[in-house]
Amino acid sequence: MLVTVRLFAGLRERAGGRREVAIELPEGARVADALAALDDVVGDCRVVMAVNRDYAAPDAVLAAGDELALIPPVSGGAGEPPPVVDGPLSLDALAARVRDPRAGAVVTFSGVTRDVPKLDYEAYAEMAGPVIAEIVAAAIARHGLCAAAAQHRVGEVALGEASVIVAASAPHRGEAFAGAHEIIDAIKARAPLWTREDGEWVEGTLPGPSASPAAGR
Repeated sequence: MLVTVRLFAGLRERAGGRREVAIELPEGARVADALAALDDVVGDCRVVMAVNRDYAAPDAVLAAGDELALIPPVSGGAGEPPPVVDGPLSLDALAARVRDPRAGAVVTFSGVTRDVPKLDYEAYAEMAGPVIAEIVAAAIARHGLCAAAAQHRVGEVALGEASVIVAASAPHRGEAFAGAHEIIDAIKARAPLWTREDGEWVEGTLPGPSASPAAGR
C-alpha cells in the first residue's frame, strides 16, 4: 500500500528539499514501520507523528492513502527562546517567529492577569518545555499550520501582563484560529504549571495527555 509522508524543516532538508515522499508499505504496517523505512531521513531526530492530521503513536496502524506527517521539534532549539520563560513575554517577537510566505493569516493569543494585583506561576520547566513543544507540533500537523509557537511565563506576573502567549500562522484564518485555540487549551490541560493567587494555589486538574483544561486564569 502507498502512504504519503510529509516532511518539515530539517527533515525536509535531509530529504533533499522534498516536502513529501511516497513510500510503499505492507498491509497492516504501523507508523513505526514507516519511520524505519525512512531511517536515512529521520535518523536520531526526535519527531512528533500525525496521521491524517491527528496525533499518532508509533504503533498506530496505517491504511492505503494515509498522510503521515513527521515533525521535528519546533521550540527550544538552538537560538530559539525556550517555551518556559522567567521574565516578560513578547507577543510581537513570537508572531514574527511564525510568519511565513504561505500564510494568509497569523493569529495571536495573550493570556493576562486580571482582577488581582499579581499572580505567581511555578513550573516543572524540564517537563513543561517539551510538553509545550509537543502540543505545538501536534497542532501544526492537525490543522495544517505553516508555523506555531507558544511561551509560558513563570514567577510573578503583574496585573495586565501576559502569563502565556500563542501564535499560529496558516494559509487561511480558520486553521490559524483552530490551531491557536487548541494550543492554549492543551497547555492549560497538560503542562505542569501552577498558579498562586493571594498566597493560595489555584486548584485545577491533574495534567496529562487526556486532561481537560485546568481552572483558573
